Amino acid sequence: MIPRLDASQPIPPSLAGAVIALGNFDGFHLGHQAVAGEAIRWARAEGRPAIVATFDPHPVRHFAPDAPPFRLTTLDQRQELFEAAGADAMLVFAFNAALAGTTAEDFVVKLLGERLRVSGVVTGEDFTFGKGRGGNVPVLREIGAACGIAARAVGPVMDGGEPVSSSRIRDALQAGDCATATHLLTRPFAIRGHVQHGDKLGRTIGFPTANLPLDNYLRPRYGVYAVSGVLPGGRVVHGAANLGVRPQFDPPKELLEPHFFDFSGDLYGQEIEVALHHYLRPEATFDSLESLTAQIDADCRQAKALLEGR
Repeated sequence: MIPRLDASQPIPPSLAGAVIALGNFDGFHLGHQAVAGEAIRWARAEGRPAIVATFDPHPVRHFAPDAPPFRLTTLDQRQELFEAAGADAMLVFAFNAALAGTTAEDFVVKLLGERLRVSGVVTGEDFTFGKGRGGNVPVLREIGAACGIAARAVGPVMDGGEPVSSSRIRDALQAGDCATATHLLTRPFAIRGHVQHGDKLGRTIGFPTANLPLDNYLRPRYGVYAVSGVLPGGRVVHGAANLGVRPQFDPPKELLEPHFFDFSGDLYGQEIEVALHHYLRPEATFDSLESLTAQIDADCRQAKALLEGR
């Protein structure tokens, strides 16, 4: 795995002079990939390290701490995605009051120049930074030129006549439109977490589940999904999952509950990742355990057919 660097610390000598892609990159969608790709190509052309930077927590969480969960990826997921794109390291800016109060000039001169010793920066055309969003691409170019930092900007990636954006992906997921989200992300939206103990009702009716908390992830449309899972050791399995508050049960509890086909084993306490491929139906209540079981069986058969391309 590529190293994860803390932007509050000096850059390791082996990574000095890097070209960095700078942005939030939550989701690392087609538009983000274009920015990172330009930084990596530039770095390779000049024989320099390529670093993809991100902010955590997201600036929105700092300025609006009560905002509903909206994350599309965790830091661990971003680190893997950046590595797959060809980056040599991930750089994390902790977005706190000190960073929010840093002027655009100090951000470029003191952070990018003196501490991180970067040679070039690539951002999206709409990137802003610094106290009160006082910095933008022209400011970055002007201040950077004075301290030996070159800057490039990448325009939006268009799809269907609209720019690819994290907002479009969130809207698609909240509508249950997995196909659009998958297309814009270039992979299915996936939730990663440690399997929790639940009420274990599923195993009594023949459909044991691996219960995952949703934590800081965006809440997609509640309902039942056809899913795949990556288990410890890298094994990939298919399944059907309920995502929501389980209206059949009291008290309601927000969970992602995948049932994996043709799998038996103890996953408690282990980290797994569950990808949402197809939205099947909304959550519902049933008048008996038998009718619930029959519906789950139908969901599993539909999920299998969709995942197998039948």
